[in-house]
Amino acid sequence: MNVNPRRTLALLVGIMVLGTGAPASGAEPPPTAAPGDGWVEPMKKVHARFKGEAGTFAHFGDSITISMAFWASLQWDHKQMDPATQAAFDLVKQYMKEKCWRGWKGPQFGNQGSMTIRWAHKHIDTWLRDLKPECALIMFGTNDLHSLEVEEYEAKTREVVGRCLDAGTVVILSTIPPRHGRGEKGERFVEAVRRIARDRHVPLCDYYQAIVTRRPDDWDGAAEAFKSVPGGTYEVPTLLARDGVHPSNPKRWQGDYSAEGLRHNGFVLRNWVVLHAYARVVRQVFGGGDS
Repeated sequence: MNVNPRRTLALLVGIMVLGTGAPASGAEPPPTAAPGDGWVEPMKKVHARFKGEAGTFAHFGDSITISMAFWASLQWDHKQMDPATQAAFDLVKQYMKEKCWRGWKGPQFGNQGSMTIRWAHKHIDTWLRDLKPECALIMFGTNDLHSLEVEEYEAKTREVVGRCLDAGTVVILSTIPPRHGRGEKGERFVEAVRRIARDRHVPLCDYYQAIVTRRPDDWDGAAEAFKSVPGGTYEVPTLLARDGVHPSNPKRWQGDYSAEGLRHNGFVLRNWVVLHAYARVVRQVFGGGDS
């Protein structure tokens, strides 16, 4: 069966904010922070200043981003996608540079374990100069919960976003996953990212909302309920790993983009959220895909 990306992407389920619409079969309603596609025209204006190579997609973040379970695994391991997700994948595969699947991993590419937004704030100009990304996904905050207050986190995130936009790089902001024992503070960090996305009119992957929508009561792999489940840190059958920090990655649901896979594998869910968000940017801002 041939899939028309333009037709099916119109049905994309809401995994990024600033967009609404009916969910695809088996999917939850979209987590949104504001109605409509108010980021599209502002991002087109940003993209008009872009001087680099089309199809470049940078990922700025910490260990949740440098992990090969995020994004790199999607290229080869993606089964049971619904038509909208398959269309998003086909569009991204066609448009994005091959090197951005696996090659853009490591501190020189803006992702490294244990880092906070302070690190990004210090190095963002270098990354933008060296990589010249057409689009950049930004997700810091998990490590920041230890050492930063929300005011500094928000201020530095705003500056990082602003420098990207000034350089002609379209930004996709991402909320962090919920964290064991850091519920209230984590929610303040999530709200800060949502505010920035609204204020700067940039698209947002609401990864936090995607998790709590699917597993509102049992997303935490560090919870007592999962103590007796056999397996290693990432094998717990919910969306956060046993360490209470990272997304889970149980083998049974690796590469499984069905509704069940999206409820049981935290890295699969993150890939899904980012895939749809980036596909919408490619289609609506960059003009990629079939006409």
